[in-house]
Amino acid sequence: MKVVAINGSPRQAGNTALALNTALSALEENGIGTELIHIGKEAIRGCVGCYACMRKPGGQCRFADDCVNDCIARMAEADGILLGAPVYYAGMAGTMKAFLDRTFFVAAGSGLFRLKVGAGVAAVRRAGSVTTVDQLQKYLTISEMVIPGGTYWPMVHGLLPGEAEQDAEGLQCMRVLGANMAWLLKLMAYGREAVPPPAPAAKVMTNFIR
Repeated sequence: MKVVAINGSPRQAGNTALALNTALSALEENGIGTELIHIGKEAIRGCVGCYACMRKPGGQCRFADDCVNDCIARMAEADGILLGAPVYYAGMAGTMKAFLDRTFFVAAGSGLFRLKVGAGVAAVRRAGSVTTVDQLQKYLTISEMVIPGGTYWPMVHGLLPGEAEQDAEGLQCMRVLGANMAWLLKLMAYGREAVPPPAPAAKVMTNFIR
């Protein structure tokens, strides 16, 4: 089993990475393979709502000139997905938002991430972390993913790289989140044959027009 983590911070060794690596270490201690992908400094365009990924299902966005399609493929092969974002103006950083909009639009049309285990974590100086965690989890829940919990909402506090090492409570939450994620992955793998998953539902869309 494997968990892929996406670091949406432009700092590869910043507090977002620290939070993700803390959770990944707990996963590794429980026998789960891990991979950390840094996308925060990539040039990623936003979704343009062209629906090409839904007209031609196959797990690919029409824009193939950045890292998104490669990341989608690696996330699709994983059993679990961790999303990490720094907080900018009480929300996630713009590059991460562009990445997630396109990645999960593809996943929504193809069911790529359905019933995988997923969680979102935030790194923040002072405020806006709850908003950001809520944003991240919206992508997971609409994709029918299963979310484990921790000892608090999944966030760490700090400004300069490494400052979050002083956030004992935040790092404990990351360790517990990783351990719970490992347990849930193993539980789902163990019970998959005994309890078959529900069949995918045909998507119904109701637009609020008259």
